[in-house]
Amino acid sequence: MRRLVYLDAARRDLTQILRYIAQESGSTQTARHFTTALRQQCATLASLPGTLGTPRPELHPDIRSFPCRGYVIFFRYEADRLEVVTIMEGHRDVERWFPARND
Repeated sequence: MRRLVYLDAARRDLTQILRYIAQESGSTQTARHFTTALRQQCATLASLPGTLGTPRPELHPDIRSFPCRGYVIFFRYEADRLEVVTIMEGHRDVERWFPARND
């Protein structure tokens, strides 16, 4: 099992997702339930053996993605840990959020 690490950007994303869902649904409980499901998916990715998710070399050589409830979890494997880089809505222009690659 890999250690699960949330980078600062991913922590901010989870907070923003929580606030957005609470505002839109009018329910903090619904928002917490939703962000808990996202965190559980991240924990599952860290706990399973092998290499999971879709490689995203167009974004960065080591970035992978995994969809979850209309959002996409972007992560990478680093030694004995899985780092969650960012979490964003699936319809967003993802390439805009990652720095341009210099190949």
